[in-house]
Amino acid sequence: MEVWKLLILFFSAFLGGITIFIVRSDKSQLLKLILSFSGAYLFAITVLHLIPDAYSGTDGHDIGIFILIGFLFQVLLEQFSEGVEHGHIHHHGEKNVFPFGIMISLCLHAFLEGMPLAKDQHNELIFGISLHHIPAAFALASILMQNKFNKQNIVFYISIFALMAPLGFYVSYGLSNGTIGGVEAYFNKIMGIVIGIFLHISTTILFESSVGHKVSTRKMIAVLCGIGIALIGYFTSGH
Repeated sequence: MEVWKLLILFFSAFLGGITIFIVRSDKSQLLKLILSFSGAYLFAITVLHLIPDAYSGTDGHDIGIFILIGFLFQVLLEQFSEGVEHGHIHHHGEKNVFPFGIMISLCLHAFLEGMPLAKDQHNELIFGISLHHIPAAFALASILMQNKFNKQNIVFYISIFALMAPLGFYVSYGLSNGTIGGVEAYFNKIMGIVIGIFLHISTTILFESSVGHKVSTRKMIAVLCGIGIALIGYFTSGH
């Protein structure tokens, strides 16, 4: 297992969260561009790599069912997370009221997102997930700050969120090589659920990037860059 992947996953989310102490505005154009780039990149990687790999297994005929399950599961998660995984920031006026639904669903979401990295042989996915977690962590930190949590508590909860994707990677690594539980036969089904989550997240980001079905030039460039880099990785990896 590559330790550098664990470090990138952790510090991308952690640094994205503590940025709230430097950038106090929730309208950062840079974060919105990062979100558009990562959404396009995740969508392209899912279509080019994850879906073909999942269907290539002996149980490929059932994968579609698990993709649908993952898609619907993400719809359910968002009823509690309020779209924080998309970088959405909602104002909560109550002081010191901990957003349990947001925190739990966001951590579960990050855990599942880390799972495909066990088969990320060419490192296409690690950077997309890491970039995707920057605005999510920033939005979570913003909500905690709006609820009047002190700096130490905000850093603590951001650290917990930042640990979830590396933990998902670690668990899936154990599942894929049979060292955890011996359930490697179900790994492709788990990946099907993750694919469904990725499809929901990435398409939602891309749809929400437009106002009146129009996309700004900067966002279009960010989207094209995300897809372009994914295509470069696809063609240079021997496909």
